[in-house]
Amino acid sequence: MLGRMTVVEKGPQGRRRGRGARERILSASEQLFRDQGINRTGMDQLCAVAQVSKRTAYQHFATKDELVAEYLRQFDPDVMPGVFDRTDLTPRERLLAAFELPESTPLCPYIAAAVELHDPEHPASQCARDYKIAFAARLTETAREAGAEDPEQLGEQLALLIDGASARSRVLNREAFSTAAAIAAVLIDNAIPPGATA
Repeated sequence: MLGRMTVVEKGPQGRRRGRGARERILSASEQLFRDQGINRTGMDQLCAVAQVSKRTAYQHFATKDELVAEYLRQFDPDVMPGVFDRTDLTPRERLLAAFELPESTPLCPYIAAAVELHDPEHPASQCARDYKIAFAARLTETAREAGAEDPEQLGEQLALLIDGASARSRVLNREAFSTAAAIAAVLIDNAIPPGATA
C-alpha cells in the first residue's frame, strides 16, 4: 500500500521545505515589519527569513500589498479578547486593562502601517481603519456595560488615549501607558455616574 505523499517545495539554495510556507512567510513579515518597517523590508529578505522561494511567496500572496494586509488581519483578529472577553473583571476594570501593555510593546502595528504607507486606499490602510473602528467599538460596548452616560464618547476618548500612548512611547522611547491609564481612570470615573454598575 502506498503511503501519503508529502508535498514539498524547494526553498532558497535548493533546500526542501515541507508544508507551512504561508505561516513562515507571515511570521517573517511580523518580525521584519516590526523591526525595520514595511517599506524597508524587501521580498528577497522576507523570503530568505521565511526560507521560501519568491515563487512560493507569490503563490501565497499575489503582491506585497496583499501580504501586508494579511499581516495586519492576523495580528489581533478578535480585537484584544484577552481584555474584553474576560469575565473575572468588571467592565470598568476591563476598560483599564486595555492600557496594561508590556513595556516591550512596539508601536501599534496598525498605526505604523497607516503612517508608513501614506496611501488611504492601500489594503493595509483599510485593515488599519477597520481595526481601529472595531477597537473603539469594543471600548464603547464595555463603557456601555459599565454604565457610562455617553459610552460612544468615552469609547472614542479611550481609543484616542491608547493610540496617543502608543505613539508617544515610540517617539520618546519610554513607556507612556501608565500615565495614559491614570488619565483613563479619571475619564472613566467622570463618565460613570455614582451607583452605576461598573
